[in-house]
Amino acid sequence: MLAAILHAPRDLRIEELPEDQPGHGQVAIRIRAGGICGSDMHYYLHGGFGTVRLQHPMVLGHEIAGEVLATGHGVTTVKAGDRVAVNPSLACGRCRFCLAGQSNQCLDMRFYGSAMRVPHVNGGFRQQLVCEESQAVKLPPDMPLEMAAFAEPLAVCLHAARQAGPLLGQRVLVTGAGPIGALAILVARHAGAREVVATDLSPSPLALARRIGADTALDLRANPAALEPFGADKGYFDVVFEASGSGAALAGAIGVARPGATIVQLGLGGEVPLPVNTLVAKEISLRGTFRFGEEFAWAARFLASGDIDVAPLLTEVVLLRDAKRAFELAADRSRAMKVQLAL
Repeated sequence: MLAAILHAPRDLRIEELPEDQPGHGQVAIRIRAGGICGSDMHYYLHGGFGTVRLQHPMVLGHEIAGEVLATGHGVTTVKAGDRVAVNPSLACGRCRFCLAGQSNQCLDMRFYGSAMRVPHVNGGFRQQLVCEESQAVKLPPDMPLEMAAFAEPLAVCLHAARQAGPLLGQRVLVTGAGPIGALAILVARHAGAREVVATDLSPSPLALARRIGADTALDLRANPAALEPFGADKGYFDVVFEASGSGAALAGAIGVARPGATIVQLGLGGEVPLPVNTLVAKEISLRGTFRFGEEFAWAARFLASGDIDVAPLLTEVVLLRDAKRAFELAADRSRAMKVQLAL
């Protein structure tokens, strides 16, 4: 089979790998669609992020969907020919966090396309993959696999929404209108938010934000003071999803969040200074959110039913042999929201 293997920053090669056979409780899947994520871009452009660095060649990709080729002994939930979304998380099921229902915090997590472990865990940008039965989430037979490949990033945003608490009737701010910010807008709307405001530094994602449900989309590069009116009378927003990873965006969010508001930090960035006095005085809850658990299956169901429509986010589907072009396109925010590989 062929796979997209990263050897070093911008050194992405299409190479052959041996195919695996499913063992007991495992499923062999013909991968058909794979979305390029922000973490894939960090590996491609910079060789990693923070302390997580590429130590040896690794197959990228974790937003994947495909068709079951074969099943090992004991598999009962899927069969050959079924369409599936593939959950890239494989928690150990034994550590104290798994036993406490926090599998996303697993101490021995295996996550596709991640260099956190050495040897690294190869990802899903390959034509065939063997996973555990629990990772293969069955889909309707007519569901487009391009839409199914959004299950992972949508699950991230569903988990973030649970961190925020009930969104019905809430005023929501989304800072950063890239793929995760856009999905956060869709989730907030689905959950009944009465108003959604989005911010970004680029007009292209803001135009899409308006299209998918943002009431207001503010270009903070063109008008750095655009959020200031929302800071009157101690703030306006009940919930903030900070999806940019920018310290300036987080500080701005604290300024426009009302007393008692919840800010959920979705975006990953470096260490940033905080206006702690304001955070304390306004009794704001600042919450992290990391990956997902049962929300992956929820995401697959929302996508299958059409309750959350992600089709507007898909910019282009690029053939595996042109993977380098796909990554270069995904790096251009003026042209791309979500780029996928057809494997």
